[in-house]
Amino acid sequence: MIIALMFVALFALIFIDVPIAIALAAVGTGAMLWTGGLEILPNVALVMFDGATKFPLLAIPLFIVAGAIMNSTGISRRLIAFASALLGFIRGGLAMVNIATSMFFAEISGSAVADVAALGSILIPAMKSRGYPGPFAAAVTSSSASLAIIIPPSIPMILYAVMSDSSVIKLFVAGIVPGVLGGLALMGVAYRYAVRHDLPVEVAFELRRVRSTFRDAVWAFLLPVIILGGIFGGLVTATEGAGLAVVAALFVGGGVYRELNWSMLRRAMVDSAVQTAVVMLLVAASALVGVYLTEAQVPQQLARAILAFTDSRYAVLALLNVLFLVIGLFLHSAAAIILVVPIVTPLIHQLGIDPVHFGLIVTLNLAIGQQTPPVASVLVTACSVANADVWEVSKANVGFIGVLLLVLLLVTYVPVIPMGLVHLFYG
Repeated sequence: MIIALMFVALFALIFIDVPIAIALAAVGTGAMLWTGGLEILPNVALVMFDGATKFPLLAIPLFIVAGAIMNSTGISRRLIAFASALLGFIRGGLAMVNIATSMFFAEISGSAVADVAALGSILIPAMKSRGYPGPFAAAVTSSSASLAIIIPPSIPMILYAVMSDSSVIKLFVAGIVPGVLGGLALMGVAYRYAVRHDLPVEVAFELRRVRSTFRDAVWAFLLPVIILGGIFGGLVTATEGAGLAVVAALFVGGGVYRELNWSMLRRAMVDSAVQTAVVMLLVAASALVGVYLTEAQVPQQLARAILAFTDSRYAVLALLNVLFLVIGLFLHSAAAIILVVPIVTPLIHQLGIDPVHFGLIVTLNLAIGQQTPPVASVLVTACSVANADVWEVSKANVGFIGVLLLVLLLVTYVPVIPMGLVHLFYG
């Protein structure tokens, strides 16, 4: 009974616009007081502190800082110029440029919202000036930005690894093929739309222009090579790789491109602090709910109930996909991972599903959730940049969401797609 009341109270608070972190903290504290009395109150602070101080979580603020610095130093502009030289000759080439640049930027930022903020402010006005409908421009930007949480490094993957006690590095490796596959499929949808609506070709293909823009962007391309190469090569952990990303961003932005000044650095640090505070408050608050649910043995009860209904791995994965798609409608990805993953992890282990494989399934579900109202954090950000109506953009986004759903099904039921590289590198 108390569990049902907790979830009703949580969603009631969310629907009246109480911040998710505050709602989680209130519900978790209330449940602990209900069962343990006032003497349990000192444990509330201890549980929140312990939940937010796990070492792997340090990678989150570091990647956020690195992304903010990169946003301030012209890296986005250089990536766009190279992608335009490479793909601008295709009909609807600016949409292709949008998707390709998101794939490049995803290897640096790890955040879909950062992707939209950095690229959307440049590409959406450019697309609209070339005759692309505003809702379509926003939809392309929004859906391609979700690749940022599939292609490594990925902040939601870091959270999942901490919640499920999985390998961050293996999750990063598992995201490479689905991320590239999703990007190519999004380009296919964009090309079909461009042909149907006779959208323009940007520029003729010139090898000289490709070489020139590549030389200008070469340091931007070296950033993911340095960061991911160090992580995948075993030279640094994911957390150390995040620190390396900050150093590399400072070196490239300030030392090579010379476009980082003290004012820009201060703004990047303030923005990063705000984003970090939001995420870490979510982590700390959800620790209260997680501890209570664990003590009440909710994960074990859920596992027994589902296994009593069906012991088919495929059926259970289908049920969990539906669960995460529904949750993604109402919760941000960080909150969904922190709240739900600890509950379903025992079930995953009982069925013999690799937690890294399941991590990609969860990440893709939440990438789709970023595109589906009412919450749809990435979609709303793109709409704000494009000054477009959410529902008009949502209609234009249907084809792109369909592609992401197809990739989700492939990742769920063809495990070699996410796990092939993991098995190749790690056995």
